[in-house]
Amino acid sequence: MTAQPTKPENRQPSFLKAMLAVTWKDLAAELRSRELLSAMLVFSLLVILVFNFALELQPKTRQEVTAGVLWVTFAFAGTIGLNRSMAVEKDRGCLDGLLLAPVDRSAIFFGKALSNLVFMLLVEIVVLPIYSVLYGTNLFNPGLLGVILLGSIGYVAVGTLLASMAVQTRTRDVLLPILLFPVVIPVLVASVQASKGFLAGLEFAEVATWVNLLAVYDIIFIAVSFMVFEFVVEE
Repeated sequence: MTAQPTKPENRQPSFLKAMLAVTWKDLAAELRSRELLSAMLVFSLLVILVFNFALELQPKTRQEVTAGVLWVTFAFAGTIGLNRSMAVEKDRGCLDGLLLAPVDRSAIFFGKALSNLVFMLLVEIVVLPIYSVLYGTNLFNPGLLGVILLGSIGYVAVGTLLASMAVQTRTRDVLLPILLFPVVIPVLVASVQASKGFLAGLEFAEVATWVNLLAVYDIIFIAVSFMVFEFVVEE
């Protein structure tokens, strides 16, 4: 008896490999162009400088406004990054290629969200020491850094989903902030309040409510984005 030729198996890449491939693609493209990070960093530094010269305040008052100024900077810089990252995919036709790839659509979402989170964290790593020098405030507080991480995760999770919706429209640059900011108000409020508490030297128990709100928000909206991303990109 002759052996039957075996048909090659059509194996899809694993979820983790597909997600990391999307992330690496974005990071490699940014390393070549440096367009996204440059725009985010320049905007962030301009905001910090404007507030520094506009708010000629006493040191104590500056410490009180630090949390608000930080999160205004992170929010607007993050919006620029989210909008630009999806616009590049759309303009170059890469988004259609990603959607045609034989991978789970949610892997594409998590890959894009992870790369956006990396970009946002890199901007924050640069902003924090510069802000500390200009405002004379020590921002390297473990509690504050944890809040920044939690807030960034929630912001990026919602922003990546909404950017995927807005990029399909002609007014994507205007539409994304209109869609995004009302949804992320809980993240921004909780982040500002928790950051203010840690900067004031409060115990964790006194800011635990805000930190818990951030954690719950992250879990809920990551789950929602995971479930609806496929339907969003197909519309």
